[in-house]
Amino acid sequence: MIIPCKKIAQELEKELKKEVLALKKKKKSIKLVVFLVGTASDQLSFVKIKKAIASRIGVKFEFINIKETPPFEKFVRLIKETSHDPETTGIIIQQPLPSQLSTDSVYDFIDIKKEIEGHRRKTEFFSPLGLAVLTLFKYLYISLKADKNLFVDMKKDMNGLKKSLKHKKIVIIGRGETGGKPVGKVLTNAKINFVSTNSQTISPTEYYKEADIILTAVGKKVVTAEMLKNGVVLINMGLRHEGGRLKGDYDEKDIKDVAGFYTETPGGIGPLDVLYLYKNLIDAAKMQ
Repeated sequence: MIIPCKKIAQELEKELKKEVLALKKKKKSIKLVVFLVGTASDQLSFVKIKKAIASRIGVKFEFINIKETPPFEKFVRLIKETSHDPETTGIIIQQPLPSQLSTDSVYDFIDIKKEIEGHRRKTEFFSPLGLAVLTLFKYLYISLKADKNLFVDMKKDMNGLKKSLKHKKIVIIGRGETGGKPVGKVLTNAKINFVSTNSQTISPTEYYKEADIILTAVGKKVVTAEMLKNGVVLINMGLRHEGGRLKGDYDEKDIKDVAGFYTETPGGIGPLDVLYLYKNLIDAAKMQ
């Protein structure tokens, strides 16, 4: 059965609109600034999606596109200046960065209350992608009342999630900086046990066969029906192009009769990831 990510996203977007409206009534301005180095078409399309959602929920949006790779010092100076601007509520840096700029230290130049992707140490923000995964867990495993908010609160929902997932075997495939790694960090913070596999793992299919939940974050086809046990939950975070189409880390037609639930690509967890980015932005506005 397909997990209705589009329906979940619609509910989350409604909640964000309410929160933005409430802040505007208090004369609180909210603005996201997105940095992108380069002109890669897929990265530009991701920025376009973020801009569209900002428009729908009523948030200001600024896109800083640096087409040629700048010296590191110049890049972080611009980030620091933007962070110091009182009009800026939150900053994100579109990944991947060119190798000359690719270091976690770039996030240290963003005010900790404006670094809304959760990269900095001692941050109050969690990875939007990790929170999106927890929302799907909440939808699938926690009984929701009609008026209950699907947004995950790490303090309020942690015990319920831990209890619901206590006997579930969870596998994360991939450990990339924008996929498996941040999701694993959020699950660890939520005290939810999991096994992480990657290209170096010996006999990874042995873990897949036992898994109740598999989170894929690779960017190529890594899972097929014969690797899975009946009723498994599949949540895809990876993206690949095949025949001019965007696909995930498994073919949906192949696994649909084996999986109990699975996400589609496109239109799966991606929109939830972006909506949590804006949830973090709204929380940042409240802090500031």
